[in-house]
Amino acid sequence: MTREVCKADLARTVSVLMNLRYVDLPDGFYTDDPPSNTLKQELQARCGDIRQMKYAGGAEGSFQMLAQARQWPNLEAVELLHLTMEPATIANVFTSLKALRHVKFTNLPSLDDSIFGSVHMSPIPPLTVLEFQDVPNISAKGLLAYLSFPEVKQALNSLTLTNTGISPSDLFQILVAAPSLITLHVTESVSRVIPQSQTLPLASRSLRILHYEISCAHSSPRGLSSPSDSYYSCLSSSILSGSLPSLSHLYALSTSLPTMLLRFPQPAFVANGASSANRPITTVISRPLRLYTKSVVEMEWNLTLINPPTSADRRGSATTTRPMSLYHENQLSPQWRDKKRESVMVGNGFGGYLAVPSEGPRSGIPKAKKDKRDVDAWMG
Repeated sequence: MTREVCKADLARTVSVLMNLRYVDLPDGFYTDDPPSNTLKQELQARCGDIRQMKYAGGAEGSFQMLAQARQWPNLEAVELLHLTMEPATIANVFTSLKALRHVKFTNLPSLDDSIFGSVHMSPIPPLTVLEFQDVPNISAKGLLAYLSFPEVKQALNSLTLTNTGISPSDLFQILVAAPSLITLHVTESVSRVIPQSQTLPLASRSLRILHYEISCAHSSPRGLSSPSDSYYSCLSSSILSGSLPSLSHLYALSTSLPTMLLRFPQPAFVANGASSANRPITTVISRPLRLYTKSVVEMEWNLTLINPPTSADRRGSATTTRPMSLYHENQLSPQWRDKKRESVMVGNGFGGYLAVPSEGPRSGIPKAKKDKRDVDAWMG
């Protein structure tokens, strides 16, 4: 609130901060609002080393000045939202910013695949972070063309796709084309199941953090599965097949995904008692995974910690278990937050769960005496 009503004070402050790089400014500054003109003039004249800036609807002229007047040549991060500009103009400005590493596009309906380069314009420079939010006219074809440049595919390590023209079924191609990708955010609504021709696993050796928030565009009739379920089934198969070996954090709008990832591995021995150590074991999760899930209507994420299964070398024992799931204590009511209350699910290797041990004595006790002892305990 202070920055909105103290523009004159801010202008006097930035006028003596020659080495200023990052600053939080009033909203009117980003839209070329006339009351912010003095502040903008001071920042442009005195602070030539600004590294991060945002341009909103109304500031098209200021954005174009970046290329014409060489203002803030060391800009590293730029956010564009609600601008009405041709993709060629945007690309021309970006080409002049040699230090640019992070670009975010928000609500730009006019932006299309030409931003990635064409025969008439040069592509935007290699970026470390690229974000698209509410940009419906970009497609997987255009993004893949951009990723075909060797310097681009090596530089990009974070990609965000929210409500774009890129279908989640095309993600397997993008992961192949971006071998350095570490973080991927995908938020889309789907109306049909994933095509059978596009069910190839999501594969990446570098991906560590995945936000896979796929929801259904329309409510499904009762008794029928949601189209989004097919996408989560493909995701779980990709993880269990070992196609995402570096994945450590996963966010998903699916309450059934923990169950999908806690599938039963093959038993540790076969029916005749012979060891199955020489048989191929189905690949499961190879490293600890923090799985955050919630339904579309929920506000808080539910955390499930999934650990790799363990196996013993003892012949004939069923010690290869399912991954262990510890539900986060913050999701429990206060009286359940003791560490010993954490939920643990461990398989027995035969397709079932380990039984909860009895608290009673191990030796045999006549039923009548046992019943009498239980009644006495209740009656004091």
